[in-house]
Amino acid sequence: MQTKLTIWCSEKQVDILQKLGEEFKAKYGIPVEVQYVDFGSIKSKFLTAAPQGQGADIIVGAHDWVGELAVNGLIEPIPNFSDLKNFYDTALKAFSYGGKLYGVPYAMEAVALIYNKDYVDSVPKTMDELIEKAKQIDEEYGGEVRGFIYDVANFYFSAPFILGYGGYVFKETPQGLDVTDIGLANEGAVKGAKLIKRMIDEGVLTPGDNYGTMDSMFKEGLAAMIINGLWAIKSYKDAGINYGVAPIPELEPGVPAKPFVGVQGFMINAKSPNKVIAMEFLTNFIARKETMYKIYLADPRLPARKDVLELVKDNPDVVAFTQSASMGTPMPNVPEMAPVWSAMGDALSIIINGQASVEDALKEAVEKIKAQIEKGSHHHHHH
Repeated sequence: MQTKLTIWCSEKQVDILQKLGEEFKAKYGIPVEVQYVDFGSIKSKFLTAAPQGQGADIIVGAHDWVGELAVNGLIEPIPNFSDLKNFYDTALKAFSYGGKLYGVPYAMEAVALIYNKDYVDSVPKTMDELIEKAKQIDEEYGGEVRGFIYDVANFYFSAPFILGYGGYVFKETPQGLDVTDIGLANEGAVKGAKLIKRMIDEGVLTPGDNYGTMDSMFKEGLAAMIINGLWAIKSYKDAGINYGVAPIPELEPGVPAKPFVGVQGFMINAKSPNKVIAMEFLTNFIARKETMYKIYLADPRLPARKDVLELVKDNPDVVAFTQSASMGTPMPNVPEMAPVWSAMGDALSIIINGQASVEDALKEAVEKIKAQIEKGSHHHHHH
């Protein structure tokens, strides 16, 4: 029986991976079959098929699947290969678990500052400058135009401030994330949340600010500065907004904001009979600069390779978002992340509505997260 490689990926990657599969076959004589699977179903389908020695040899998916797939022994660690030094640390960290790399990253995603050039000619360098600038704009337009607005009660969008000052979700150790050590009420987290509260207290943000309001105000030219991702850019272009993108201003001089980073990449089925060839395909073909650039051209996301960013220097949006991602923190790739979103959303809501002190709200959030993790820890123990 002839060997072939099967890849499961979502819609955006099908065409380019088929083309690359043809190139691989021409060079190595091994056919590559690319199968489209809805993104939301790849992981669950793989979890069912892989233990039976079935399913794709390679899946293309999100780094936050890694913990669950690695714990279940379903994905193969990727040995060190020379090209790894060309990838952003953030992207490699995202695909690492228990000190081993479990995927070849190709794209990153993170939020940044998006601003309207009609109101903002030079980007604020620090959050103090941003707050100052936002107040000027609010005053100048009598509240018709918002100087700064973002989805403040959403932990994903508020994370850059909390993590930037040294808050952390789970402690990073050489063995991986320690889910018993939660840093969301530490000194840095408190400082970041106090910066958010200050913006509320000084009237720059309001407790009701949310994603929908921010997005529609920016599209209508009624917001000067927002925090959002590359996914929103097309609609801002289509709305004719004269926009620019920059990393979120430093929290203080020398203290960068740290957004959450999501990473997409290729993982190998640990039970595949074609593991060796799959590894060759990823490390000697897919991971190469030329191939990664072709993938970028087919599906322009933030490149995970530093030298691919060099090739797309003429796209200032991609450059700015990639800078933002490279300074960020990979979203924890363990199932224990699930309770964090709601607990921190509640805490932010309590803080911005002035219902408790920053310290108390964050302490309570950490207790909630710990209780949820304890409750779920009978599934599997890993440190």
